[in-house]
Amino acid sequence: MKTTAKIIIYIDADACPVREETYKVALRHNVSVIVVSNSFLRVMQHPLISRIIVNDSFDAADDYIAERADTSSIVITSDILLAERCLNAGALTIAPNGKPFTNDSIGSAIAVRAIMVDLRAGTGGKNAGSENIGGPPPFTGADRSKFLQVLHESVVRLKRE
Repeated sequence: MKTTAKIIIYIDADACPVREETYKVALRHNVSVIVVSNSFLRVMQHPLISRIIVNDSFDAADDYIAERADTSSIVITSDILLAERCLNAGALTIAPNGKPFTNDSIGSAIAVRAIMVDLRAGTGGKNAGSENIGGPPPFTGADRSKFLQVLHESVVRLKRE
């Protein structure tokens, strides 16, 4: 199988629940994976998979990925602001639940994020700061399956281009 050196999958790895799934798809397609984190994480030992440990400064992992993402990159992240930076660089960007970030959807995702930050900080009105705000829904097997499908389709799309 020919190596597709130009496609690189970057994983924003510190809280990523789909690293193993990413490896599976990448190895099937012979695509490189770079796992970026602020601390040591175990990664699969394979020539196509590498680990980058950045310093623990705020956004160091995000900066590393955003500075390298381009039109031949796929970025796996749940960080909406990193997703926006990568989309602006032309990268395909996917959340661990399989939902692709797009130029059409990123604006509303950023707006919702800002509202949630305000609510959690207690600046959003009468019930702001309450414990009823919650977080994202639990990660499910269906999310994992959707992620595998979307990542596979993204790699195939980039290979065609």
